[in-house]
Amino acid sequence: MSVITRCVAVALSAVAAAANFQPVVSSGKTFSPFGLRGDSRRSSGIVKSGKINELKGRIKSVSSSQKITSAMKLVAAAKVRRAQEAVLCGRPFSEQLEKVLRDLLDQLKLEALDLPVLTERPVKKVTLVSITGDRGLCGSHNAQIIKATEQRAAQLKALGVDFDLITIGKKGTTYFKRRDYTMPATYDCPQAPSAEFANSVAEKLLAKYLAADTDRIEVVYTKFISLIKTEPTISILLPRNQYELQGELEEKAGVKAADEENSLDSLIFEQEPKTLLDSILPLYFNSQVLRSVQDGVASELSARMTAMSSASDNAKSLKKGLTLQMNRARQAS
Repeated sequence: MSVITRCVAVALSAVAAAANFQPVVSSGKTFSPFGLRGDSRRSSGIVKSGKINELKGRIKSVSSSQKITSAMKLVAAAKVRRAQEAVLCGRPFSEQLEKVLRDLLDQLKLEALDLPVLTERPVKKVTLVSITGDRGLCGSHNAQIIKATEQRAAQLKALGVDFDLITIGKKGTTYFKRRDYTMPATYDCPQAPSAEFANSVAEKLLAKYLAADTDRIEVVYTKFISLIKTEPTISILLPRNQYELQGELEEKAGVKAADEENSLDSLIFEQEPKTLLDSILPLYFNSQVLRSVQDGVASELSARMTAMSSASDNAKSLKKGLTLQMNRARQAS
């Protein structure tokens, strides 16, 4: 028998033996004459490669989100600096206006002033002015204002006082329009509040109060303290009691009282103080509305900057964890 014939015979014998072979199962593993098939519970190479591709897709998605949040953080940081400058630059004018108003009230404190904006009447209806933002992605900024507005509305409803709502900002407008609220006017919140915008809002509020459509106007806004600290605030815009207003102004100027006594005496006015007071009060209310909107915008931008910074950090951490999982899956395959 030749060598080729012997090889063919050996191959035929091996095939016949494999055909009659009974696999042995031991501890979940199957043995065959062609080698170890592996654990039936272990994923195949195709599933592993699919898992790796899935992790790659998630890493790519997280990277794109990180780029977006980082860009939004930079934009918010640039805008919040301008908004902060607007708040700080507007304070000297407001403080000087408050000083003039305080001096006028000092000269007229012994007189009974017959001015509608300083005369209180029984409160039968209240107008709430809620200042939110036009966009989201700013943490809990809008939610805090909406919550404070709803709490104040619930208090008025419990007292049996009628109220209506004027919103500044698309987020508040969208939210309250879906609820059962009377909304005579709505405004969009500008990113750079101007005196013209504040004047249009203040004129409508003042006309509404003078026409006896409402007995009190309250503003719900976020007071800007610093880039990391804001405070939801509710302030009474109208009416302002003469002695209450005078007390507030004196309290704000208490720190500067000694310097004012040494530097300047009471201002001297050419016209009658009552006539000047009638002209200055609308300007004072305009400045209060402008300051409230400026504080709200600065608070919104600082909240967005903080939220986007946290989102970028979370995306970076998530990307690191997904990369580690993908490397482990690649090594296992």
